[in-house]
Amino acid sequence: MNFESAKDQLTKVLVTEEQINSRVAELAAEIDKRYEGKDVLLVGVLKGAVMFMADLSRALSISTSMDWMALSSYGSGTVSSGVIRILKDLDAEIHGKDVLIVEDIIDSGLTLSWLETTLKARGAASVEVVAFLRKPDAAKVEVPVWLVGFDIPNEFVVGYGLDYNEKYRSLNCVAVLDPKVYS
Repeated sequence: MNFESAKDQLTKVLVTEEQINSRVAELAAEIDKRYEGKDVLLVGVLKGAVMFMADLSRALSISTSMDWMALSSYGSGTVSSGVIRILKDLDAEIHGKDVLIVEDIIDSGLTLSWLETTLKARGAASVEVVAFLRKPDAAKVEVPVWLVGFDIPNEFVVGYGLDYNEKYRSLNCVAVLDPKVYS
């Protein structure tokens, strides 16, 4: 799905493709500085973080490996249920490794808080978070996040990996989904 075919289902664009590309490069530069000389495990949160993780990993100069977890707190709805389900666990052993969680969006913070606690309990040497988007007004728990791409309003957004019922992920921007689509 491209922007033109979806624009009647979107109310506004919050982050353009150009803004995404620029910010990903800035985030990669910060990550390169912090982890210079270290081998970092990037842990992407499926499915929403796929686009961000792919772009971010290509922009990094440091040595990295990747793994994925699939967690759900949404189901097919538009509001987090607060109940975290593991749909896919890590394949890699993380004990003693520097782990960088690559998250698509933080809203309630419940999923990320659970994930961070879980990875620390598995013995990671360090656990940091880089999130593409954050909704500060939606936070239910405080989660320490090292880097954030963009703070956005508490609206339901799609694009650049984010979906509604598995649609809109391939949009090259982040846009607010018109409530008529999911009402």
